Parts: sequence; structure tokens; C-alpha cells
Amino acid sequence: MKIKNLAIGSAVAAAILGSSIMTSTMAFADTTLALSSWLPPRHPIVINAIKPWAKEVSKVTEGRVKVRILAKPLGPPPAHYDMAADGIADITYGLHSFTTDNRFERSRIGQFSFLGDDAVSGSKAFWNVYSGSLDAQAEHEGVKLLGLFVHGPGVLHNKVRQIETKADMDGLKIRVPGGYISDLMSDLGAETLFMSSGEVFEKLSRGVIDGVTFTYEALTAFKLTDDLKYTMRVPGGLYNTTWFLVMNKGAWEGISEADHAAIEAISGAAFAERVGTAWNGADEKALEGIKKAGIEITDAPAELLESIKSLATVREAAWADAIAEDGFDGAAALQELRTQTGVEY
Repeated sequence: MKIKNLAIGSAVAAAILGSSIMTSTMAFADTTLALSSWLPPRHPIVINAIKPWAKEVSKVTEGRVKVRILAKPLGPPPAHYDMAADGIADITYGLHSFTTDNRFERSRIGQFSFLGDDAVSGSKAFWNVYSGSLDAQAEHEGVKLLGLFVHGPGVLHNKVRQIETKADMDGLKIRVPGGYISDLMSDLGAETLFMSSGEVFEKLSRGVIDGVTFTYEALTAFKLTDDLKYTMRVPGGLYNTTWFLVMNKGAWEGISEADHAAIEAISGAAFAERVGTAWNGADEKALEGIKKAGIEITDAPAELLESIKSLATVREAAWADAIAEDGFDGAAALQELRTQTGVEY
């Protein structure tokens, strides 16, 4: 009787185990994730980075995980991080500087001046350092951090005058994306106005702002060439912006470990290279349109460059002091980032 009961019990246990495995397999099967995209649908980053990555997710997971890019964003650009954290969207991307609090304080490492002229090396270095010694995932609560990247060198464009001295900045109303460049522009004497990329065309054409801190590609992507006359650049970039690609934590946990590994393999450093390549190509193409529009591009004179370096050094030191309170060595991390991008500073 005991043997019979044992046999029955084993059969029941096997049935339960089989049911559990089947349920688990079904739970991980055929997941479709909604990605909210706020850049223009034909933006180079959407076409050459976001969409190819989404398509490759399906490929590497053998169709078990699909990413559907929504036709319209589910909210304004600054809301996209919280939309992912709150589960309004499964996947989002955006700028760290669009959040007005200090939750991404360590991300500022990728926003400083003189970081590099190449979006590939810049994005890969930002991923390596911020996700490494600066523990980026800890600052991205409620989400799985899939990607980090920067654009090409940030440049100053305006329609009033060529910037040759610090005094030339006085009184200019300049659009900024928040973060470090907002502080630097104020230090240089400009009046800063925060706004997302999509708002710039109207504000610039109506004279609400005199200029913008933007990449080269943004001038053509957002149709700004007719309303700008002067561009000032510095070696390594006047500034940069840092970006994230994130997935809702619950959505991530609903995917199998095997698919986690497959998605991570095409994200992180691989995604940084993909998006960096897209941005480099967009900048190169945009420069043709900028020159054709007659916008005058000049390098910052030596005296102005020294002023920028002096102000930048103060901002870098203040940032390093702030994160040191949490046990992070900002100066060493910044030096490592510049070493990886090949900038001598």
C-alpha cells in the first residue's frame, strides 16, 4: 500500500511539475513590448538605431519578444523616464537632463565640455564608465537599464552675432536641454531657457530665443537653418547630452533569463556603438546642409576657450565633490572617460 501511495504521489508530483514548467514556458512566450518614441519618426536616431534595435530584439529572441514602436509618443519627452518606471510604456528613451531633480547626478559625467568629437567613442565610454564604476543602474530605479549614449559634440548656434569673447554672450537668450550646459551658459552670461527639441523651431522663428545649444544634425532635423547665422565650436564639444534606453522593471522580469541574455548582448556597449554611428553619420550629412544655408562656422578663439575651460573646471569639481559623498570618485571616472575617447585635457 505504501509503495502504491508513493507511486501515486510521484505521479501527482510529476504532473504538478509538468504543469509548472508549462505555465512558466507560457508566461515567457510571445511577449510584445510597447516602445514610446518622441523624436520625429524620420529622425536619424529613430531610423538607424531605435528601429533596427527593436527589430533585432525579435531576431535574437527567436520571436519570443517583440518590440512595437508606437506611432505617437505616450507623453511629452521629459515624462518618458517616469513613463517606463510607472509602466505606462514598456520601453522608453530620453535625456537625463530632462528630469529636474538630482536622481541622475552621476550621469552628468557625460555632459561636460571637452569630452570628444566622436559619438561612437563617446557613447561607448559613457556606457563603460557610468554603468561601471559609477553604478548607473542604481540611479535608474524601477527600470532595467538597457542603453546609455551621447550625441556628437555639442555646439552653440545663434542668429545675433558670432561669439568671439565671453562678453559676446551677454544677454543672449539661449535654448538649453537642462543639465550642465544650462549652468555653463549662465556662467558665460547668457539667459537660458529650457525646452525640448520639438519646441525650438517655433521659439526661434518667433524670436523668443536668439540661439540654441544643439548638435549639427539637430539644425537640419528640426528645420532651423533658415533662422540661424552663426555657429561656434570647441574641440571635444562645448557640451554633450546623456541619454538612456530603459525597460519597465516588471516587463523585464516577465522575460526569460535566456532572452535577458540575448537582449543584453545587443544592448549596452553594442547599442552605444549603433546609436553613435547613427549620430556621426547624421552630423556629417547635416554639415553639408548647414554650409549650404550659409551659416558661418568658426572655432572659439583661444581667450574664449580658456574662459570656458576655467568655468568648466569649476563645474566638474563641484560635481565630483557632490558624488564623493556617496563614495564615488568623480575625478578618476572623468579622467577614464576622456582616456577612452582620446581627449587630452
